[in-house]
Amino acid sequence: MSKKLFIQTLGCNMNVRDSEHIIAELSQKEDYALTTEPSEADLILINTCSVREKPVHKLFSEIGGFERIKKRGAKIGVCGCTASHLGAEIFKRAPTVDFVLGARNVSKITQAVKTPKFIGTDINYDESDFAFADFRNSIYKSFINIMIGCDKHCTYCIVPHTRGDELSIPFHLIYNEAVKASEKGAKELFLLGQNVNNYGKRFSKTHEKMDFSDLLIRLSEIKGVERIRFQSPHPLHADDKFLEVFTQNPKICKCLHLPLQSGSNAILKAMKRGYSRQWYLNRALKLRKMCENVSISTDIIVAFPGESEEDFKDTLEVVNEIRFEQIFSFKYSPRPLTVAATMPNQIPSELASHRLSTLQARHNEILDEIVARQRFQEVEVLFEELRENQNVAGRSNNNFLVQTKGSEEMLGKIQKVRITNPRRMVLYGELV
Repeated sequence: MSKKLFIQTLGCNMNVRDSEHIIAELSQKEDYALTTEPSEADLILINTCSVREKPVHKLFSEIGGFERIKKRGAKIGVCGCTASHLGAEIFKRAPTVDFVLGARNVSKITQAVKTPKFIGTDINYDESDFAFADFRNSIYKSFINIMIGCDKHCTYCIVPHTRGDELSIPFHLIYNEAVKASEKGAKELFLLGQNVNNYGKRFSKTHEKMDFSDLLIRLSEIKGVERIRFQSPHPLHADDKFLEVFTQNPKICKCLHLPLQSGSNAILKAMKRGYSRQWYLNRALKLRKMCENVSISTDIIVAFPGESEEDFKDTLEVVNEIRFEQIFSFKYSPRPLTVAATMPNQIPSELASHRLSTLQARHNEILDEIVARQRFQEVEVLFEELRENQNVAGRSNNNFLVQTKGSEEMLGKIQKVRITNPRRMVLYGELV
């Protein structure tokens, strides 16, 4: 009888893919089968995020909850970014944890489950050449890591301290993974990395040289692949070749997540982002002209240390000029091991909350105008999800969530929908 595995994934899509790797390795090499009930599991894993403070606090409350319901003899493992930066401290704060496995050490999972109090947190362990076993949560979409780590060292970000230096994954491994996914029914490839458009700058060994634009072209030639998405490109590497390939290749979805973080040059410099407000505007506005139906999303941090009212207004001005379709906005959260955590002029929480609500209110106004223009538009949707009352949902080419009447036989198919009732979170429509 198979052992049962429960895994809880917190954080970004890279964590989702790491969890898929863990599931694949344990199911194929250690005879584990997934369960959705932690009380039934022989192994409970929490794959953690540490980008902001809240998920770290959540980790220990989750461990406590699992301790109360787990069956006798069941193990608890902590994986991911918080495992990387807290390491052995997790054992001190939660003695019932059986092993700690950092974000750069996923390939050691089978060793971890067999070794009492195993700890693997080497942030520069080289997994770039490791061929993981195969598992995907979705039949229709395949997450594929194309690089690991990050070299940018933005002053607010803990990721270089949890995922190590940047290394690109060799093309042949990416290509083989994409072909295998396509042969099993995946219509969409979703490429993952901290700075995907810096792909190819450094490999751990000698491999075929290729930049991100050429990688996109090669993957788009795979039979059965109908869509390619990626997350996240860095504004600094959004050169003209990248914008042209993005615009001209019909298989690349016309949605681009381009993290701004701030519209103030002074704050961008303090963040060590490597580009100016003017560079960002040039790239985003050029893309708007080149690709008429592009959807641009972004990340914004408000109340970074030293942010003045003028700095915040600069951010609002960029938001008004670019008119982002989606914004992931957050109050600055001090993280250990980062330069910004020790900077003077930390912004009071009340003021930070006010700036965040101001930004979000303005974006909601912009979004309402964008959404209203979607009425009666016809969009192509890859349906991936069954919903209540005989509805199906999926993403348009430019990343709007679309829902319409339909059945299970529509899943995995791309069909045209006319939008009849656009809302902020969902565009409702009817099949054409």
